[in-house]
Amino acid sequence: MNTQTLVEKFGPRESMEYDVVIVGGGPAGLSAAIRLKQMAAQRNAEISVCVLEKGSEVGAHTLSGAVMDPRALNELIPDWKEQGAPLNVEVTEDRFLFLSEKGARQVPNWLLPDNFMNHGNYVVSLGNVTRWLGARAEELGVEIFAGFPAAEVLYGERGEVLGVATGNMGLGKDGEPTDAFQLGMELHARYTLFAEGARGHLGRQLIERFRLDEDADPQVYGLGIKELWEINPAMHKPGLVIHTAGWPLENDTYGGSFLYHLDNNQVVVGFVVGLGYTNPFLSPFEEFQRYKTHPAIRKFLEGGKRVSYGARAIAAGGLMSLPKLAFPGGALIGCEAGFLNASRIKGSHAAISSGMLAAEAAFDALQAGRQRDVLVEYPEAFDRSWLKQELHRARNFKQWMSKGLLAGTFMVGLEQKLLGGRVPWTLHHRHSDNETLKPAAECKPIVYPKPDGKLTFDRLSSVFLSNTNHEENQPAHLTLKNSSVPIDVNLSKYAGPEARFCPAGVYEFATNGDGKEALVINAQNCVHCKTCDIKDPTQNIVWVTPEGGGGPNYPNM
Repeated sequence: MNTQTLVEKFGPRESMEYDVVIVGGGPAGLSAAIRLKQMAAQRNAEISVCVLEKGSEVGAHTLSGAVMDPRALNELIPDWKEQGAPLNVEVTEDRFLFLSEKGARQVPNWLLPDNFMNHGNYVVSLGNVTRWLGARAEELGVEIFAGFPAAEVLYGERGEVLGVATGNMGLGKDGEPTDAFQLGMELHARYTLFAEGARGHLGRQLIERFRLDEDADPQVYGLGIKELWEINPAMHKPGLVIHTAGWPLENDTYGGSFLYHLDNNQVVVGFVVGLGYTNPFLSPFEEFQRYKTHPAIRKFLEGGKRVSYGARAIAAGGLMSLPKLAFPGGALIGCEAGFLNASRIKGSHAAISSGMLAAEAAFDALQAGRQRDVLVEYPEAFDRSWLKQELHRARNFKQWMSKGLLAGTFMVGLEQKLLGGRVPWTLHHRHSDNETLKPAAECKPIVYPKPDGKLTFDRLSSVFLSNTNHEENQPAHLTLKNSSVPIDVNLSKYAGPEARFCPAGVYEFATNGDGKEALVINAQNCVHCKTCDIKDPTQNIVWVTPEGGGGPNYPNM
């Protein structure tokens, strides 16, 4: 039963009015909320701000490396140290390694471009930073509704965004209301800011509706997979930051790794694979497990204990893939728009900065008596910002690295180290990630070793550590436009890549009762990484919001 029918039967939906509604309680959304309240206090004005967060709590779905550049946080909350922000481990050492199967060659730091240097940055749990930002926002009077995903954009008669509606609760698997059914609620706003993260469900709809990407390159993504470990104290060095490139990926596949030392004998180890890869037999999850067996990496982890696991897609297209940022009634901020600086493997400072810029534009518009028009001041402010300058210097990074490790390394070194990013040329992305897979018949299968349960693991035990949970009796949030495509196209032509590109064991092919192959979707395993929505060759898989509070619950991630 669709929402319109449900509203006709059980409605109307209740509604609430705000000056600004923010969809997403990550660094971008919370920073926008904080900045709005700060400006209201400075100018003795009243402004109502609401943040919707689909996770069970603020920070539950936040996943990042993360080494954090505090520049934007310094602007947002200059006394963050005194206020107890969880930026406790300053970077003490950078190492960049090129890996072969058995060896590792460290690049001398004097040869590294500035984008790989982290002096003055902090190794953090971005989830904990987000929780801290959420507490600051609530202290300022921001209303935060966790466990309430925005499921629908509301439009006015002129096509402008009026706000959003939260998802319905208590629908059974068949889409019919159960005894626990409850209609979603409408939240109306004079301006709505969208901060869902990379490949946001509503952001994708807005980009298409308002043709926000018509002048941009296709957005491209990476899949980041991460584990949190407690390690032998003798191997622990707080503030040590290690990045690698090379093995186990082939030269023509973009990707790399990180290993960051936190405090309390903990490290985060992760792997990023560009989703523009061509071999359908490649499994980012299995490549990550192989990576941990390299002698230069396993020495840190052996004898340790894996504490948590997670995965998330990141928008890596950079400046050339940024869509238009504003549209009637709202704007895109943070990774929803794609502000991550892939060359620095950093996005939190960009998310905070973009949230602030949008908030300032929205506040000034409200003070001038405007509502639901295009916040042109936001992209204009971005064009004048240090964030635009930073992304402009790095605009060719992903494009060069997509040409292969050797060529990419040479050209990035030339642009960033020798020329400081000041180059007269600009490269462009030509294809979306779903367009790059080759037919299985043209590719070599990859045989991955079995997990040992000590250093390497399977998907299901990993998902268990992500604390992922979904109410079982609800409509599947992983939907298919055409149920025949997984077998007729994906399996027959590409050997069923969804069984490999998903890092959570959601998709598997099995033989049904009549002896025919069928796709099984284990939606309860989904960690909301969005990889399937991005990489599916025919874009037949569409990720939609599950019931509120569903998904992972990441501790210290």
